[in-house]
Amino acid sequence: MSGRVWLIGFLFAAVLGSALGVVYSKHQGRKLFIELEALNQERDALNVEWGQLQLEQSTWATHGRIEEVARDRLGMALPDARSAVIVRIE
Repeated sequence: MSGRVWLIGFLFAAVLGSALGVVYSKHQGRKLFIELEALNQERDALNVEWGQLQLEQSTWATHGRIEEVARDRLGMALPDARSAVIVRIE
């Protein structure tokens, strides 16, 4: 009889330990899923920002913008046809 009590107690502890393991596993899974979703949202936000920065860079690097900055800030101008010199290297 004592052996049966011990076996039932052992089985009860095993079932209880298994149940706690399942609960812990589910909790960890949910926690990791929430973290994954937060990282996905951060990735999406960074992709949007990257696209906006690329658009801004392409806007600042247009030929018209560069010519405007050269003319207004640096006082540069296109030379007229009389002052242009063509150099030939043979």
